[in-house]
Amino acid sequence: MIRVEKLRKVYKVGGEKVVALDNVSVEIEKGEFCCIVGTSGSGKSTLLNMLAGLEKPTKGKVKINGQLVNKMTEKELAVFRQNNIGFIFQSYNLMPTMTAVENVAFPLMFKGVPQKIREKRARKILAEMGLGSRMNHKPREMSGGQQQRVGIARAFVSKPKVIFADEPTGNLDSATTEQVMKMLLDISQKNDITFVMVTHDPELAKMARRVITLKDGRVINDTRDGVSLLEEDEKIAESFEEETAGEQPEKQAEDEQPVQVPGEQEVSNGHSQAISQ
Repeated sequence: MIRVEKLRKVYKVGGEKVVALDNVSVEIEKGEFCCIVGTSGSGKSTLLNMLAGLEKPTKGKVKINGQLVNKMTEKELAVFRQNNIGFIFQSYNLMPTMTAVENVAFPLMFKGVPQKIREKRARKILAEMGLGSRMNHKPREMSGGQQQRVGIARAFVSKPKVIFADEPTGNLDSATTEQVMKMLLDISQKNDITFVMVTHDPELAKMARRVITLKDGRVINDTRDGVSLLEEDEKIAESFEEETAGEQPEKQAEDEQPVQVPGEQEVSNGHSQAISQ
């Protein structure tokens, strides 16, 4: 479903180069619930940016459903996201002037779904999430947990193939976090959606079957149901090397990258634009 091959990302900071991702190779299966874990600065949010096409890698490949995401134009990416990807953010990113129904129905507008149908679908999924009495409430009239459930409903309403989540429970208390995580697991499993979540919390990651751990831009551990996949990851890297052995090396892009290393909340900021496209 998602295949990353020898992914490398380098930023130029002043006169120095900072390696954010260092030859990452992993494959995430269709319908898999995957947590990417690491401390601040480990490269986990940068990896999520790469997977979603919000940033271009310096080297390597990102494939989703066999499509080479890192080679798409911005217009191609916008269409690809609308048809294949949903996003959940730590800060909810709800439109403050819209009701819960309007927020959830919003992405369907860009897919050409008629208003009555998109509102019907929005009401249905909000009811399933226990927000039947909050459908006409605006974000300021809801608790943090309720707002996050609206954000989750918005991500799932268009039935995407993949959902990316950046610290989706980061602003919630422990009890609400557990409720939200169980909800994410349940809905993903029922709809066979590939779910990729970034978190700094190893305890939270234990709820996922697949856990990828990053440190200093490298994968230091990769398990599915407790079984190591590091050998499989190495085979992906070897396959990439074989495929590109006879090719002309790509022009180094390291000096063309932004001069600031992105913070851990880059995905949220970056996709605010992507949603509106």
